[in-house]
Amino acid sequence: MILSCGEALIDMLPHTSTGGEACFAPYAGGAVFNTAIALGRLGAPSAFFSGVSTDMLGEILADTLVASKVDTRFLARSDRPTTVAFVKLVNGQATYAFYDEGTAGRMLSETDLPVLPPEITTLFFGGISLVDDPAASTYEALQAREAPTRVTMIDPNIRPGFIAGKEAAYRARIERMVARADIVKLSDEDLHWLEGNGDLTALARAILSKGPKVVFITEGAKGARAVTAAQDRFVAATPVTVVDTVGAGDTFNAGVLAALHQAGALSKAGVATLTGATLDAALGLGTRAAAVTVSRAGANPPWAGEL
Repeated sequence: MILSCGEALIDMLPHTSTGGEACFAPYAGGAVFNTAIALGRLGAPSAFFSGVSTDMLGEILADTLVASKVDTRFLARSDRPTTVAFVKLVNGQATYAFYDEGTAGRMLSETDLPVLPPEITTLFFGGISLVDDPAASTYEALQAREAPTRVTMIDPNIRPGFIAGKEAAYRARIERMVARADIVKLSDEDLHWLEGNGDLTALARAILSKGPKVVFITEGAKGARAVTAAQDRFVAATPVTVVDTVGAGDTFNAGVLAALHQAGALSKAGVATLTGATLDAALGLGTRAAAVTVSRAGANPPWAGEL
C-alpha cells in the first residue's frame, strides 16, 4: 500500500454563475491529496495521512477520499479549520492565494504521527506541506523514521512565491528529504530552481549523487524522462487540448507509483534495479493519466477504465 503524506485543502476555482457573475466553486484538492486520489482511481492500494478538519470542508475532503477508494484510517482529525486556496487561471496556468494559518493541516505535529502496519511499503511526500512548521517538520520526521526500511518518494512541487522569505530553511529541508528518498520527481522548472542552469539529464544525475535511485522529470507539453545511474528514458506527452494544468504533476506521480506497484518494484531492491522497460511503463502511465487530468477542469484524475 502507498501512503501519501501531505496537504489536503479546498481549492476555490473560478467559475461564472448562471447570472453571468464571476464566482468560485469549492473542489477537494492539495498536491499530495490529488496523488492519493489518483492512485486510488488507478487501482493502486492507496492511503492518505494528513491533518484534516472535522468541519464541513474537512468532511468534503474525507468523503472525496473514500469515493476514490483511498484508505482514510491514518487521518489526524481535529476541530481546527480547513486550508482554503483561491485559484486564478491565466491561459490554463494556475496561481494560488492560500489561507492556512492555524489550520488542521498546518498544525499537524509529531504526536499525530501514525504507527504504520507492514502493508505500507511506500510513502510519498511533497507539496506545500513541506514549507511551513509545524507540519513541514512533522512530515520530515515521518520520512526520516521510515526511509531506512520503506520506499520514500518526494515531489517538492516548488512554488517560489509561496516560500518567499523562508527560502533558506525550505531549501535545507528539501535537500535533507531528497537525500533520504529513493524516488525524486521534479518538473524541469523545479530542477533548475534546485540545481541551476544546465542539461536536464546532467542535473538529474547531480540529484542522484545525493542518494536517490531514480529521478523523474516532467517537461510540460514535451513529455517526461526518468534518469538512473545507468538509464535515461524519455516518453513524449500525450497530445490533448488543455483546459487547465491543476493536478497534472500530482496525477503523473500517481501514474508512476501505480506502474511501479504493478511491476512489483516498490521495494528498496526493486527501485535500485529498475529496468528500462519498467521506467518506460512508469513514464507512459504517468503521462497518459496526466493528459486526462489537464483535459478537464480542476484536479480530476482519471479512473483506470478511462485510459
